[in-house]
Amino acid sequence: MRVLERIAEPLALVERALHEQLTSEIPLVSDLGKHILSAGGKRLRPALVLLAAELCGYTGPRRIGIAAAVEMLHTATLLHDDVVDRADLRRGEPSVNAVWGNRRAVLAGDFLYARSSSMVVEDGDVEILEVFAAAIQRIAEGELLQLEQSFEIDITERRYFEIIEGKSAVLLSGACLSGAILGGVTRAERRQVSAYGRELGLAFQLKDDALDYDTSASLLGKRRYADLAEGKVTLPLILTLKRCSVAERELIATTLKTAGQREGQTGGALTGLAEDDPQAEAVAELVDRHRGVVDTLRRADESVGRAIESLDAFPDSSAKQALVAAAAFSVSRDR
Repeated sequence: MRVLERIAEPLALVERALHEQLTSEIPLVSDLGKHILSAGGKRLRPALVLLAAELCGYTGPRRIGIAAAVEMLHTATLLHDDVVDRADLRRGEPSVNAVWGNRRAVLAGDFLYARSSSMVVEDGDVEILEVFAAAIQRIAEGELLQLEQSFEIDITERRYFEIIEGKSAVLLSGACLSGAILGGVTRAERRQVSAYGRELGLAFQLKDDALDYDTSASLLGKRRYADLAEGKVTLPLILTLKRCSVAERELIATTLKTAGQREGQTGGALTGLAEDDPQAEAVAELVDRHRGVVDTLRRADESVGRAIESLDAFPDSSAKQALVAAAAFSVSRDR
């Protein structure tokens, strides 16, 4: 993201902090750390901590540690997600569970959770610690709710948004709120910055869910139609189910049922529906025909608009401009 160029120096310090925290006398921990960090990523969440703090008047050293802790927490969730989803790719590279197995991947995620929490405790701000604790709880709840709703054709939009609120929005909101706390602004201003992060998180997840039906695996960095294969009924499919015929709905239900049965038989959802599976292709065609992707992207644009509006109370600055640009990037990206 070009928006990150102006904070390249503090982001480099965040990267250094991440490497330091993932260095251990235990060789496996160091190897896992190198693999995780080499995968790169947008580093959006630490950038939000840095920019939100700057927006609120703080550019001191504490923001580096908090930003690194946020990224470590995010990475921990990705490790656990990949185990739950039985994903073998992460950002186009072999996932940790694909290389080291599920048990080591889960324990690596636990290690990252612990290190992230320790870094926040070392900072000493009780309010930021409360933000982290609440985020971890909400993320776990979102993942459990998504598992509960897997392969469920009657999932409502309301339930879907509860899931993505926990999966994605809460951590971006927490990152922004932590930066605002560092800046010492009023409670009302904190709420506005937190609202920006929440809407940005919703927009990012909506875009991700649209991309699963709208791009190739080479661009996305994961298997095409992975959400469908894993039984995740996301907004593009929910909208399609509302608009399609009885026969088309039955096709979608049968496809999800097939994916669920094969998951149980093989122990891996991604082996249930291949990328070129005729059923998956047929469902993707229905999603396209009934504007599932188009209208999901429209919802993402609406979230971006609300995110930008949340910053209206703050005077114009380079940090505010960068946050506006980050919001725009959330829906313009192709992966």
